[in-house]
Amino acid sequence: MQRRHLIAGGLAAATLPGFAFAQNLEKPKATIAVGGKNLLYYLPLTIAEQLGYFKDEGLDLTIVDFAGGSRALAAVVGGSADVVSGAFEHTINMQFKGQPMRAFALQGLAPQIVLGVNPKTMANFKTVADLKGKKIGVTAPGSSTNVMVNFVLAKAGLKPSDVSIVGVGAGNGAVAAMRSGQIDAISNLDPVITLLARSGDLKIVTDTRIVSEAEKVFGGPMPAGCLYAPQPFLDKNPNTAQAMANAIVRANKWIQAAGPSDIISAVPESYLLGDRAVYIDAFMAAKGALSRDGMFPAKGADTALRALASVDDKIAAAKLDLNAVYTNAYVQKANAKYPKG
Repeated sequence: MQRRHLIAGGLAAATLPGFAFAQNLEKPKATIAVGGKNLLYYLPLTIAEQLGYFKDEGLDLTIVDFAGGSRALAAVVGGSADVVSGAFEHTINMQFKGQPMRAFALQGLAPQIVLGVNPKTMANFKTVADLKGKKIGVTAPGSSTNVMVNFVLAKAGLKPSDVSIVGVGAGNGAVAAMRSGQIDAISNLDPVITLLARSGDLKIVTDTRIVSEAEKVFGGPMPAGCLYAPQPFLDKNPNTAQAMANAIVRANKWIQAAGPSDIISAVPESYLLGDRAVYIDAFMAAKGALSRDGMFPAKGADTALRALASVDDKIAAAKLDLNAVYTNAYVQKANAKYPKG
């Protein structure tokens, strides 16, 4: 009788969401490092967490937030996190440094980074060349917002050393730095950008929230936010990585079907920066630049390499294997499992 109860209990447990997955996950308790979790750039990560998609896959994740993507990457390199939710181009940089990392689930089709100038300190701004000698705020030095600045400067004939880069984070600190005139320009993301633009504290110069503009700026598809991890982590934990990819793909599809009120209900109140209308505007501006299915575009790695090579001669001269910096294998399975999200 007791044995029958145990078996029945086991069968009941097996029907609970996530239980079956938890049995074959190599590392159900894992840590994801992210740089600026409140940004719409990382909205799929937040939705997967808030709607319980990670838990549905049997995952018990800790998501640790940092001031920028370069610091999130440092957490994984240092061993305090397993996976980065960050910018795709870091995978190329890390291969160049001899620390192979691979992206396995796309969150952003385009960088969604906006470069804009401060109307107070640069009232006479005409071209990017006017930024010479100026202070430019980025989320954190070395992050994708910094890479974007370098790339746009290079196209205008300026070197990274021609400006001063200042880390201002991805929230209220970035807004305050612009409004107080501490910085002359900013490279940042939504909702920070929409907040500044609506209050008249930002004049937009380059806007990669628009996919077509991003492709013009970078000369091709430029994958943005994604989940990436050291290759050894993926080798040892394929089922865990698959579970993460499943959750992100579900979140991607949910976002594309969602309206503004759905998003407002799903994200933490602190993400709204005190203004729901601004967040809704920011979501509508960013929605088209978010991935629909988690798949990396075929030419994306080539575009990212060109962007990095334009400001780093050593990367330009390096022989890199771009097939090793991403894989669509996980998201293909995730799309088969969740064709409608």
